[in-house]
Amino acid sequence: MTAGKRAKVIVISGPSGVGKSTICRQVVRRMTDVQQSVSMTTRSPGPGEENGRDYWFVSQEEFRRRIKAGAMLEYAEVFGNLYGTPKDKVDEALAAGRSVILAIDVQGGRQIKTIYPDAVMIFILPPDEKTLAERLGKRARDNAETVEKRLNGARQEIATAKQYYDRMVINEDLGRAVDEVIRIIADARHAPASSDANVGDR
Repeated sequence: MTAGKRAKVIVISGPSGVGKSTICRQVVRRMTDVQQSVSMTTRSPGPGEENGRDYWFVSQEEFRRRIKAGAMLEYAEVFGNLYGTPKDKVDEALAAGRSVILAIDVQGGRQIKTIYPDAVMIFILPPDEKTLAERLGKRARDNAETVEKRLNGARQEIATAKQYYDRMVINEDLGRAVDEVIRIIADARHAPASSDANVGDR
């Protein structure tokens, strides 16, 4: 690890359609010693997907064994398949001096904060609700009813995030949003250990 830098867990969340996946990819490309966590899933690999790059593909039995062993930081079931963040992979990266980005929802973010109290919590906001609705419509080609349901979910997520997230970044201009996220992470990695409530280097 570069002198003066400390490995951190970085949680990046935001409503569907806000652009958080694009932001995460650009941050990882531009920052050294920062990687994005690879989720684990019980679904089968899709065309062109590789184990360890796109997901860690495991059986239902293996995933549930990990849950019972406390080896998953957070997890959820989606359409009959399990998805989650394996704790060992995150801890291996931290031990090697690499900060880890977890692009997860607010509920998962709250779970991560209890496990890593010094995690950097960043929430990506749309410029306004109208812009988010337009992005959702263009991205998913949803009908008006589905877009409204997603917007209602976004409103609830944003309200919850304001209680638990340290920093809110508005993604109005992608380049500026990426720059701001990078500044937040860089500042957190150089912050004195005493500011993290007695949580030492990992």
